[in-house]
Amino acid sequence: MPHAASGIDCDIHPALPSISALFPYLPAYWSEQLRVRGTDGFDSILYPPNAGFSCRADWRDGAKPGTSLEALRRHALDGFGTRIAVCNLLYNVAAVRNADLGTVLARAMNDWLAAEWLDREPRLRAAIHIAPQDPGAAAEEIERRAADPRFVHVLLPAMDETLFGKRLFRPIHEAAARHRLPLAIHAQMTATHATTSNGWPSHLAEDHIAMAHAFQAQLLSFVYEGAFTAFPELRLVLLESGFAWLPNFLWRADRTWKAMRAEVPWVDTPPSAILREHVRIALQPAEAPPDPAQLPILLEQLGGDELLLLSTDWPHAQFAGNDPFPAGFPATLRRRVAEDNPRAVYPRIEVSP
Repeated sequence: MPHAASGIDCDIHPALPSISALFPYLPAYWSEQLRVRGTDGFDSILYPPNAGFSCRADWRDGAKPGTSLEALRRHALDGFGTRIAVCNLLYNVAAVRNADLGTVLARAMNDWLAAEWLDREPRLRAAIHIAPQDPGAAAEEIERRAADPRFVHVLLPAMDETLFGKRLFRPIHEAAARHRLPLAIHAQMTATHATTSNGWPSHLAEDHIAMAHAFQAQLLSFVYEGAFTAFPELRLVLLESGFAWLPNFLWRADRTWKAMRAEVPWVDTPPSAILREHVRIALQPAEAPPDPAQLPILLEQLGGDELLLLSTDWPHAQFAGNDPFPAGFPATLRRRVAEDNPRAVYPRIEVSP
């Protein structure tokens, strides 16, 4: 019997066991600086290692979640019959105030992933991690890693000090588009600014829910700043964004554009059409309706079969069992989401390492 999720998994999460794992990949000056400063790491604060939602109970093995290649093989690859899986390391280099340190950390993360994970498991691919604090240096890192076809997209956090569609980030847009590398925006916060428009919330649960607003703001930024006009080949992949909010967002975006389009004459197409052409969204977390019979209605409102990409979000606890597709998901769409759509948005993903 075939595995429920056999295909291309666009979002799994290896983790650094500690910041010292990067020392062999850092210039001696920076590894010594980190030792002297006592820096203990930049793990995502959205996923505390001991929290239940940070790792499924049946995937815990006593180690820090995501640090075992054998566990990744057993659970995320063999467990789902996955052909290819994309590794996204949630290490918060965008929050590092020193742009030089952020840049060398991102470079070391890419080298560590290549040596410790990709070289040891041919089914793995990875994100190019960058420090957006210095767009020029980030573009250089994209250039450096683009030569390795195992790196298939460029990773950015959903919540940062600014919006990534802005023209400040044109070097990143240009490098990614030229190499046909999507920009992948992942649920993550730098904690350098309030996570809601009304200030800091009191609970981590509020940060998780507010993440949908951050994704919406990023999407509008790319549309209204003209990034897709400047770089027609540019694609965005949203990771851990959910998708149930999208129909209402697109309807409102189009209505507002019709009323205020004189402000942005270079946006001569409704935002919904632009985003459906340029944006893809990972399946998990799948915010499906409580009634499975309503899910096909929601999928129809998304406006196309090309939008969703398979993801399991290993090792995070997003679903139980071995089927990441929510109840009521049409069987006719499974292959498209698991195989056809990922191959379309990632033209490098099938290239032999």
